[in-house]
Amino acid sequence: MTIAIFGLGLIGGSVALELRTRSLGTLRILGVEKNPHHAQEAVQLSLVDALVEEDKAFAEADIVILAIPVNTIKENLNRFLDEIKSGQVIVDMGSTKRHICSSVKDHINRSRYVAAHPLAGTEFSGPKAAHLDLFKGKKNIICESEKSDSDALEMALKVFEFLGLENLYLSAEDHDKHMAYVSHLSHISSFTLSLTVQEIEKDEKQIFNLASTGFASTARLAKSNANTWGQIFEANSEYLLEAIDLYINNLNKFKKSLVDQDQEHSKSLMLKANDISRVLDGINFNH
Repeated sequence: MTIAIFGLGLIGGSVALELRTRSLGTLRILGVEKNPHHAQEAVQLSLVDALVEEDKAFAEADIVILAIPVNTIKENLNRFLDEIKSGQVIVDMGSTKRHICSSVKDHINRSRYVAAHPLAGTEFSGPKAAHLDLFKGKKNIICESEKSDSDALEMALKVFEFLGLENLYLSAEDHDKHMAYVSHLSHISSFTLSLTVQEIEKDEKQIFNLASTGFASTARLAKSNANTWGQIFEANSEYLLEAIDLYINNLNKFKKSLVDQDQEHSKSLMLKANDISRVLDGINFNH
């Protein structure tokens, strides 16, 4: 079997590395990478058997995996579906789904497409960020599975199983709504914290000296790729705006408790927040 991976950054590179390392040569992995620097790094790291152009990828691959920015997926998915032959499958791994799925809802080859989102990643980007076991034990959301041919879905599931992913099924709309709160808002919060601290504390050395593990873990996501996350925020702006409004409302509750010197109120907010442990204790966060 031949698998072509479009985009060899953290996600695509990790998929390639996993397939190349653990398949023991039973799979042929092709890479399509538009960024010359990333292409060079991918070759140096031996992430793929060969770097090819799009037309060669569609001519030779059984499965095409799209690990490229969400706007790029949306802009090109119709054209990609025009290219595929009978029996080929396209799988995308984008972090938003509504606009991508909607863009191809009437395409004649829609059934050869599987919409997926592995909930795995780090704050790093590029081929050098790729590593083994990134997906092991992580959730993978599949959207609109009923619109994919059974054999196309089966082929995609074999890849997901190989990567160690646990599959869940949601509508594209539910996916984006939930991601706005549990993922996209987290990144907004981290970016905002980083901006705030840098504006207040101009002495960067002092930040470094005083930063605790709590600050480091909270600000970690602020190192995430701005191009990637800018597109995600734009694509999911409707639900993300709802999440931000609710977040600001809760910030204002803490602010009011400070203005009023109401320690009991702030304590009640924190105790209510502590209840998140019930959820987090059951999640595997290991990369």
